[in-house]
Amino acid sequence: MLEEVERWLARRSWSVSDRPLDQLLSAKRGTTVSVVLPALNEEATVGDIVTVIRRELMSDAVPLVDELVVIDSGSTDRTAQVAAAAGARVVARDAILPRVPALPGKGEVLWRSLFVTSGDVVCFVDADLRDFSADFVSGIVGPLLTDRGVHFVKAMYDRPLGDAVGAAAQGGRVTELVARPLLNLHWPQLAGFVQPLGGEYAARRSLLERLPFPVGYGVELGLLVDALHTVGLDALAQVDVGVRKHRHQDDRALGRMAAAIYRTAQLRLSRGHPVRPRLTQFDRGEEGFVPRTHPVDTEERPPMVEVAEYARRRVA
Repeated sequence: MLEEVERWLARRSWSVSDRPLDQLLSAKRGTTVSVVLPALNEEATVGDIVTVIRRELMSDAVPLVDELVVIDSGSTDRTAQVAAAAGARVVARDAILPRVPALPGKGEVLWRSLFVTSGDVVCFVDADLRDFSADFVSGIVGPLLTDRGVHFVKAMYDRPLGDAVGAAAQGGRVTELVARPLLNLHWPQLAGFVQPLGGEYAARRSLLERLPFPVGYGVELGLLVDALHTVGLDALAQVDVGVRKHRHQDDRALGRMAAAIYRTAQLRLSRGHPVRPRLTQFDRGEEGFVPRTHPVDTEERPPMVEVAEYARRRVA
């Protein structure tokens, strides 16, 4: 590991317990905080997450979060109704910037969320988390409120695979097999991030609006790499928030995720001729293996600050 990264780990890696809520409230001083949950068919978990955030971080006694928005990206279940009943403002993905036809993908939702939120700090939380703790929000928002030199904070945590315990049962397979090798080989300054692909992270709006957003699974790696190049390693941080429990993807979905992440990295390594943006996987059929080819996410949204409607809203 680079000496620079060892120093960064000592300086920019914390635990949620390092910043009690009363310290965060004192440091807030008018800084507004938006929490965004991107959601697609998450009726089983989104309501509990919204309830916890509203109860523990949006009360008169603890007004840490100013805005809680669920962006529904076309759910066919009761995600929108459950989130609204729990107290979130729910916005349909396709209703945001209708001039720009929506593309499928998590990154698309996160990019559009900047247009319908107003917080100085924007915190993203996946909507499939189980046994959710408000620490996931307060932990990663904390450094942004207490240290003006910090611009981007990732959550770090244990990721048990199902109900198993121990190092051998850890989740995060795409992280270990794809993202971590890519980062260590090509962006060694980012080798200290425990969960580079984690969906829980917070950043200053002033940074996020200047970054391009890969529309699909590559969004977490893309934002992390671009944040490094935009504000430097010392402006990045991570906070230990405990244990993350969520729904795990099957191997084929993980393969598509890995391909999108590799594609995102490849685009940042070279703007020359791209690799073929397709991934073929195999299912066993009655007469043998059947190939299934999937497109790999290649689209990226421009920095939000370059969008005319967003610029007009800021002037207004």
